[in-house]
Amino acid sequence: MRRARTTRARRAAVVAAVLAATAAGCTTGGGHPPDPGSAPPPSKAARGPVLAVKIDNVGAARPQTGIDRADIIYAEQVESGLSRLMAVYATRLPPVVGPVRSARETDLELLRQFDHPALAYSGAQSKLQPLIAGAPLLARPPGKAPASAYFRGSDKPAPHNLYLRPARLGVTPRASALTAAGVTFGAAPAGGQAKSRLTVRFPAARFTFDWSARNGSWQVSMDGARARTADGKTLAPATVVVQYVDVRDSRFHDRWGNTSPFSETVGSGRATVLRDGRAYDVRWRRPSATDSTRFTTADGGRPMTFARGQVWVVFAGR
Repeated sequence: MRRARTTRARRAAVVAAVLAATAAGCTTGGGHPPDPGSAPPPSKAARGPVLAVKIDNVGAARPQTGIDRADIIYAEQVESGLSRLMAVYATRLPPVVGPVRSARETDLELLRQFDHPALAYSGAQSKLQPLIAGAPLLARPPGKAPASAYFRGSDKPAPHNLYLRPARLGVTPRASALTAAGVTFGAAPAGGQAKSRLTVRFPAARFTFDWSARNGSWQVSMDGARARTADGKTLAPATVVVQYVDVRDSRFHDRWGNTSPFSETVGSGRATVLRDGRAYDVRWRRPSATDSTRFTTADGGRPMTFARGQVWVVFAGR
């Protein structure tokens, strides 16, 4: 009983510290994303920098901190069929975000659609380090960031307790960068089918999205449990994109010899977009790594518009 009370007290102290930092708030100069009527089509000229943070997503890392403020959450498959998240910030930075974990090869190709993005991560496989060093991005792991940017929390065991204070990296994201990822906000297009739930399965992980008409959002569950932040907020994006891609073995392995999957985000294919309680059949296209991603309706090739709010993109195998 004494040990349980001590553990609960430690967790409460960490959550209280994060809540205090959150109360102070932190926004970027980008403000809110541009209205769809004035937003330019995705192009190289429309791009801007973002801050991308690699987020641990195994059970021991949950609940996470600060990811509810991300503009986009990418979910990708990693070793052993597990999942990892990448939180992309373009309009506002949370006071604290984490737990922060290591980068993957998939991240380097995905981030090339942005203009010199910053990537915060805790490390990478040694053979991947030269690729990160040569990538057109601002790498900000603990060794290349101000000493006060990262800290270890006491709420979780290592390595699931590394947190980041994003404002201390000196990165100023821009809302216009969202168009490079195919995010254009606007009224729902015609068509679609009524949908209340969708589940995406990885070999050893799953994501379920339940529509809440009351809140106008999709409630996220991960591995069968409702997803919440460390301060109790439900993870509830306004739009969910299930992007079907080729998931192949990369040339990299983890320390136990498990192969790192690589999700191909260059090319074209189909996707399912969830918004406003409906599912839309969509096509995605990104001709090269330096091009923006485009989402268009499958029935007429019109740009697919998203509901204003957070967007989740889950890379599912074809």
